[in-house]
Amino acid sequence: MERTLHLLSGGAAQGLLTRLQPAFEAKHGCRIAGTYGAVGLMKDKLLAGAPCDLLILSHALIADLVAQERAEGATAAPVGVVKTGVALKAGAAPAALRTEGDLRALLQAAPAIYFPDPAKATAGIHFMKVLHALGLAGEDGKLRTFPNGATAMAALAQAAEPGAVGCTQVTEILFTPGVQLAGLLPPPHELATTYTAAVAAGAQEAALARELVAALTAAQAAGVRRDCGFE
Repeated sequence: MERTLHLLSGGAAQGLLTRLQPAFEAKHGCRIAGTYGAVGLMKDKLLAGAPCDLLILSHALIADLVAQERAEGATAAPVGVVKTGVALKAGAAPAALRTEGDLRALLQAAPAIYFPDPAKATAGIHFMKVLHALGLAGEDGKLRTFPNGATAMAALAQAAEPGAVGCTQVTEILFTPGVQLAGLLPPPHELATTYTAAVAAGAQEAALARELVAALTAAQAAGVRRDCGFE
């Protein structure tokens, strides 16, 4: 019977996993059943009893789950750092994002702003703080929130509003057809998140999960990680 490796991962790692999955499955004769979304939601799913062999979440959440004995600390390994960026619809004119003023002007002019869950998603939580800092959090009429960065970017790609803007992890922007990376959030609003992989406590396929951690973090995969937005 084909083995199945159950994965709970932040959406930031979906593009990387998609690139590495076919070769890994062929090599190990297995299937990766991946669930991707806001890191807080993935933690909730684990605690609710969802099957899980491997976790790829923010370093802070992995540390929290290790402390709760829900993840094996000895297996934890950083996959890379992902920065938070600003997205435009594909083909849109480039936007300046060197300063806080540039960002405020872009967001003020946008008829709609697409971003992930401000309660559960790393980028969404941060971006809502940015909106408050810029005095734009009260513009509810144009704020469009989604369960995760992938769904937010997919919606931006289909948005009818010219000049619509999005914000999420760079990896999710690069992974989504129909959107383009305008640039990173400028100082003082930048955000860089370390994503870490760890085997879940009680994993049914612990050895296979460790093999996937090795594949994700291998020196040979450095180019793929870079292409997918990991630093």
